[in-house]
Amino acid sequence: MRPAPLSFVAACVLLAGCTNQMVALEAGTLMTTDKTVADHVISWASGKDCSTVRWELGRTYCKEDEPRPVANVYCYRTLGDVTCYDRPDPYGNREQKMGVFEHNLPR
Repeated sequence: MRPAPLSFVAACVLLAGCTNQMVALEAGTLMTTDKTVADHVISWASGKDCSTVRWELGRTYCKEDEPRPVANVYCYRTLGDVTCYDRPDPYGNREQKMGVFEHNLPR
């Protein structure tokens, strides 16, 4: 059996050193930002905030792709307070819903 050339052995040692540095860089990045190096590249390229950690927790890969549920809350001004319900004015008080200003529109 022929011994390996010295250049091959040197290349393997150098690559092993680079691999250790890459693992340390990856671990440090993951611990400080909750993103891998690849996540940073993908976030930069897409303009979104993407993370493998989010995906492993069962959420979407990118924050911007996560659906935003619409809250079914109906709030009305009452005497000195605001009262909110899960359905429109259940007591039929004919109060104006907060945040809706259609009564100010010209007819």
